[in-house]
Amino acid sequence: MLMNETPDPPELGMTPLLAAAELQDHLMTVTNDLERLQRLLDDAGEALSTHFYSASSHVHGLLNGASEGGDAHAPVLQKVMLDIAGAITALQFQDMATQLIAHTSQRLRNCADQLARDTFGDDEDGATVVEIAPLRPNPVTQDEMDAGSIELF
Repeated sequence: MLMNETPDPPELGMTPLLAAAELQDHLMTVTNDLERLQRLLDDAGEALSTHFYSASSHVHGLLNGASEGGDAHAPVLQKVMLDIAGAITALQFQDMATQLIAHTSQRLRNCADQLARDTFGDDEDGATVVEIAPLRPNPVTQDEMDAGSIELF
């Protein structure tokens, strides 16, 4: 299914069992998409972090040389360091997004599991396992980012 497509509505007269199975499939598809998004964000966050730390290290080296030799480029290098520090703030987005995706995935998985258990019951292998839903309604209370001191994990 393409991102801008909407799923077909359940057919009229569809049995509740079939409708529940289709709903469960959609929930699992969304969960898988969120997990894929999580991997993409993790890769992007790791690449950003590596490049920012590398750039910061190079600029620190230039700043140390500039301060010892009275280089006229020192103010520019200090501005670059401020820009790098500000850009690192964006890495907080990856952490917040990761928490929200994990939280949403757990909720969706719980819904899909409960639907399967309630609709299809237990099978010959035993009781249906239902993943526990998150206890908190939202893992991230922050909804914007501002520049400031940054602590990376």
